[in-house]
Amino acid sequence: MITKLYSAALQGVEAVEVEVEVNARRSESPRTIIVGLPDAAVRESGERVHSAVGASALRREIGIHTINLAPADLRKEGPSFDLPIALAMTACGEQTPIPNLPEHCVVGELALDGTVRPVKGALSIALEARRRGRKRLFVPTANAPEAAVIDGIDVFPIRTLHEAWHALTGAEPIPPYQLNRAAYFDAHRRYPVDFEDVKGQAHVKRALEVAVSGGHNVLLVGPPGTGKSMLAKRLPTIMPGMSEEEAIETTQIHSIAGLLDSKKGLLTTRPFRSPHHTISDAGLLGGGSNPGPGEVSLAHHGVLFLDELPEFRRSTLEVLRQPLEDGRVTISRAAGSLTFPAEFMLVAAMNPWGFSYLLQVFGPGSTAQTKGLPVHDQHLGRSHPRRPNGPWPRTPHRRGAARCEYRHPRQLGAEPLPTDLHRRRQDPRIPRLLSFRGT
Repeated sequence: MITKLYSAALQGVEAVEVEVEVNARRSESPRTIIVGLPDAAVRESGERVHSAVGASALRREIGIHTINLAPADLRKEGPSFDLPIALAMTACGEQTPIPNLPEHCVVGELALDGTVRPVKGALSIALEARRRGRKRLFVPTANAPEAAVIDGIDVFPIRTLHEAWHALTGAEPIPPYQLNRAAYFDAHRRYPVDFEDVKGQAHVKRALEVAVSGGHNVLLVGPPGTGKSMLAKRLPTIMPGMSEEEAIETTQIHSIAGLLDSKKGLLTTRPFRSPHHTISDAGLLGGGSNPGPGEVSLAHHGVLFLDELPEFRRSTLEVLRQPLEDGRVTISRAAGSLTFPAEFMLVAAMNPWGFSYLLQVFGPGSTAQTKGLPVHDQHLGRSHPRRPNGPWPRTPHRRGAARCEYRHPRQLGAEPLPTDLHRRRQDPRIPRLLSFRGT
């Protein structure tokens, strides 16, 4: 007997419908064969399904079970096919047809005792099921608030495999999950912090208000403890409220990444992402064998905050060019290309570093000649001795500082400059010894 159910696989931020076909035939050597380009998690589902079916007091055919996941050229990842496979195997064993089969879509991970566990991307799966004309969606109970956000399809929360089988056959029907999206959206639109909490800093607050109004990016420069991070974290609270369409787009991304709170089926506040400066290019843009969203996509319709900007690698900052210009990220792999949305406001913060006073006094356009200057980097707290005709110190150059042509003082017959930072600023020879050109 061959039984077919409908499920869905995730591809980027979208879902693609998958047909789960199960063929059971008697044999003295029982085994389970899964085809259709499954990954390791899908191939292991056979053991979970056999244990769950037995623990749920359901019957299955003893023999060879061939499971096909179509389309066969689409890679299937994750344990979300456990529940449809178990239900199809049970239908073969019970010899019971499932009424109105084309109207159902089923997703869920199974525990060994038959409990249904939550899966990623329930919102995207609900959108795909509605687009394909499915009328009933069976999802784990934890994913029901998320999937119920979509209108036009009935969402049924499932706790166990036994409950799912009797609800699917109509023996013990369960009511669909009800969600008032408008009321839920208004009730949860609250932030844990508020821009009004900031006292003083009137000029900075005014600049941030202008930046938010015009959708501009912001760079905050100041000593530690002046409130740069505090202001950045409260920036989403003065941004316009998210519309329902923006909330659904943002929720899709967070759901696929597995970051959605099970108690909140919909993100109603603008996201704030603050990655560490050691983040890789793939972590920022997204990537992997089956590419997933990165920080720029998780900050979609929100704020991406880069604290300690000079500590980020230059290559990591360079990859932000395309998302800032196009509002999306395209990741290409051998299997194909995926596009993730990435419309965000970029906010960066940095401390003034020890060589910045030279840029202020002798910035780009200065015509003074370089006579050789021992370099003292206050940010690193040490002096850098340079060899004759050596390059400019590596740290300022890596951070995009101005360059200067270096010549050692002894080559020019000049006395070395004082190493003390304060005395060096007052040294009358400095204007005659430096020449900067912008990079």
